[in-house]
Amino acid sequence: MTPHPSWYVRGLIFENCSCALVCPGHMHFSQNCTHERCKGYWALRIDEGVFGAVSLAGTRAIVAFDTPQRMIDGGWLQTIIIDEVASEAQRRALETILLGLAGGPWEKLAGFVATRQPTEFRAIAIEDDGPVKRASIVDRLTTVVTRIRGRDKSKPVLFENIFNQIHAPTQVIALGESEYDDGVVRFRTSGSHGLFSHFEWRVDGRSPSPAPM
Repeated sequence: MTPHPSWYVRGLIFENCSCALVCPGHMHFSQNCTHERCKGYWALRIDEGVFGAVSLAGTRAIVAFDTPQRMIDGGWLQTIIIDEVASEAQRRALETILLGLAGGPWEKLAGFVATRQPTEFRAIAIEDDGPVKRASIVDRLTTVVTRIRGRDKSKPVLFENIFNQIHAPTQVIALGESEYDDGVVRFRTSGSHGLFSHFEWRVDGRSPSPAPM
C-alpha cells in the first residue's frame, strides 16, 4: 500500500453523458444505461482543498469516460485532463486523487477502469452561471449543462438523499449538450442526462502496512 497524506477538496462537479434524462448508471452501476455504451464526462472545479501541504484551490479537471451499458461490469475507458495552469505539485496531487491512488471515491471508481489514457494538461475553461454550467477545452471538449424546469420555475429539480460516489447527496437534475474527442474516448450528446452538485471529499492519510517479521 502506497502512503498518501490527508487531503480534502470542495467544489463544483457537473456531468453530461449519452443517456436519456437520469442516467440509470448514475443511480447504480448495476442498472443498464440507455445505450450500448455510456459516454460522457465529469467536470471538476476545486474551490478549496489541500493534499498534504499542497493547496488545490483554483484547480480544474475533466474526466472523460466510455463504459459498457452495465457500468459495474468494468472495462471502462478513461481520460483525465488537468488544467495546465496548475503547478507541478498541484498536477501530481490532483492526478494522484483522480487515479484513485489516494483513497476516497476515486479509488472505488478506479477499480472499473480497464484502459486509461495518459493524463493530459490543457487549458480548461469552466463557467458557472447558476442554472447553466459550461466547460471547454480547445480541440477536446465543448459542453453546456442546463438545469431542467420544475413546477416552480424559480427552483431546481433535485435528487435528494441519493448515494453517489463523487456527487453531493443533493444534486440538480439537468440536460446537457456536449462534443468530446481525444482519439480514444469520443462522444456527441444533445438533450441528454446532466447533473451538478457541490461536492466535498475528505480522506485521512495512511501509511503502508508493516512488513511481515
